[in-house]
Amino acid sequence: MHMADALMAPAVAGTMYVCSGAAMYQSVKTVRKLEHPEQIPVMGVMGAFVFAAQMVNFTIPGTGSSGHICGGMLLSAVLGPETGFLTMIGVLLIQCLLFADGGLLALGANIWNMAFYGCFIGGMLVWKQMMKPGMNRRRIIAASVLGCTLSLQLGAFSVVLETLASGITELPFGIFLAAMQPVHLAIGLAEGLITAAVLVFLYEARPSLLWGYQEGQRKPVSKEGRGRLSRKQTLGVLVAAFLVTGGLFSLAASSSPDGLEWSVEKTAGTAELTASGNVYEAALGIQEKTALLPDYAFRESETAAGTSVSGILGGCAVLLLCVGICKGLRFFRRKAG
Repeated sequence: MHMADALMAPAVAGTMYVCSGAAMYQSVKTVRKLEHPEQIPVMGVMGAFVFAAQMVNFTIPGTGSSGHICGGMLLSAVLGPETGFLTMIGVLLIQCLLFADGGLLALGANIWNMAFYGCFIGGMLVWKQMMKPGMNRRRIIAASVLGCTLSLQLGAFSVVLETLASGITELPFGIFLAAMQPVHLAIGLAEGLITAAVLVFLYEARPSLLWGYQEGQRKPVSKEGRGRLSRKQTLGVLVAAFLVTGGLFSLAASSSPDGLEWSVEKTAGTAELTASGNVYEAALGIQEKTALLPDYAFRESETAAGTSVSGILGGCAVLLLCVGICKGLRFFRRKAG
């Protein structure tokens, strides 16, 4: 659901940068007050995993389209909404700059559509409320499916509204909306099941990694009451999953257009929309300089190796970015005394 610059008017793009920037500012203020430095590697590893998972597009049967997880709900269920939101910004920033996935002008809108709803609606409203009576597999699955479905529907609707407000395309509101919402309902349901599988694994392996888990008020998952794996072992599994997903599973990704591209094509007859102007040329020029592997491939070759390298390199870049920002901005720093 990465929006291209051709869908956005500069004024609308600027407005979405302000909205996303305000949410980022509040998140930074909240995270800087947390005193849990053990969260730093979790933030990096989970960000790398979500980056890799987003590369695996799955086919939506009967439509000719595909989808991929957004990951905001997953990140917030592990890290909390504010930390999850900042991690998602890292994922989207790396995708935009290193791989030209989503327009630079549209980055503020993509952060809002893909990160804000997943983290603050899916995480804060759905996950937090459903886990209050106690955390178990059934509630984890229900919260994952509901949270992902709701956040994807809101994100898809926002794309339609942002496109309408921009007024630079000939996409009729009603037809575009009728294409976007059903296909993203299917994508949201699929993401919910994938998210549930990952969170159930974490619940079995190391439940204390999940946001809102209170070990003393729950029946222990194992004899030790801390899960089947140690913290390091669980993070090791996630690192292995990120490497395998980005380096191997990404090769099996569906080649069908994603839900947004499919909806644009259904509405306009083509997915190749263009926009002209100095602002668009400047944004494109920046991406051309920063994109090492545009469209997750080598510049002069379309070999599968480019996809694998992109999956691993991108995940590592997200991990290093998250850890570097935590260190640089002193996130999770314990106060003296």
